[in-house]
Amino acid sequence: MNNNTIILTGGGTAGHVSLNEAIIPELIKKRYNVHYIGSYNGIEKTIIGEKFPEIPYHSISNGKLRRYFSLKNFSDPFKVLYGTLQALTVLKKVKPSLIFSKGGFVSVPVVLAAKLANIPVVIHESDLTPGLANKIASSFAEHIFTVFDDTVKHLPESKASSIGAILRPDLFHGDDKIAEQLTGFDATKQTIIIMGGSQGSAKINDVIKQNIEQLTSKFQLIHLCGKGNLDESLVGKTNYIAFEYVTNELPHLMKMSDFVISRAGSNSIFEFLELKKPMLLIPLSIHASRGDQVLNAKYFEKQGYAYVLEEEDLTASTFIDSFQRMVGEKEEMIDRMFEVNPSKTPEQFVELLLTYQK
Repeated sequence: MNNNTIILTGGGTAGHVSLNEAIIPELIKKRYNVHYIGSYNGIEKTIIGEKFPEIPYHSISNGKLRRYFSLKNFSDPFKVLYGTLQALTVLKKVKPSLIFSKGGFVSVPVVLAAKLANIPVVIHESDLTPGLANKIASSFAEHIFTVFDDTVKHLPESKASSIGAILRPDLFHGDDKIAEQLTGFDATKQTIIIMGGSQGSAKINDVIKQNIEQLTSKFQLIHLCGKGNLDESLVGKTNYIAFEYVTNELPHLMKMSDFVISRAGSNSIFEFLELKKPMLLIPLSIHASRGDQVLNAKYFEKQGYAYVLEEEDLTASTFIDSFQRMVGEKEEMIDRMFEVNPSKTPEQFVELLLTYQK
């Protein structure tokens, strides 16, 4: 039943959308009808709507899956059930030959609906250990692709394989001149890009503000602070510019940047590696997550590609100490990055993905 229609799903954070962003143009080139199933108000709706307004977006209900006790654990299964029925309605109408899931809570109802409709599902897991949504969904999937070899041992071995990182090609076509127009900076000067994740990070934003004078005395700062997190007191400051969130501008801002300060999502780290950007990683705390970013960060630190400062240890002084150590080892870090195996292109991944369609 290959009717050249495919449904993509995944959301909650930008990391659960970025691979979908990368493969959509490739699917369109192959004349596939692409649909997207996401949440009502998640970041996936914003990203897909802005970058691909021509793609039908279907909103469904979803409940958060928690590893800890919460009263919402009693009500959220009903949201997942309702979301499954909504997704099933979409599947019966659209009749896709394949569903690709990048994970996140919204993907679970879609995968369950696909099982009921007998439509094959392929999943991608980019972290060292699979998230709870992907762990649940893996039971119903035709295949699970992973970035890391070690991730396979956490999944059904007969249907999981490691294929390495898949990176968005547009990231490698940044233009310094466009970056200068966006920021008002000089591309020949040392520049830092600070990324607190798609939601921003209050702790990272605070530590940047505490060190703003020292940082801007030597560097230009591009600060991606998160929606609603612009600090009016810093607007107009010399050598500093903040953006709540960027999409198409990111390749140009990355091209201008010499150093990265970031959370530790696997996709982002691989992008920094491929772009040869020395990085200071401040992973999301294990108290606010399942600890996947901490594992990611430590893995890359062990390889000598990054410095890591855990959020529990983050202060104005520890931040500057860690940043200065990274700056001091810039050339050595870049040399090591040239030893990393090349990533796969979205085109190569799409070829693999389409072998699983009905």
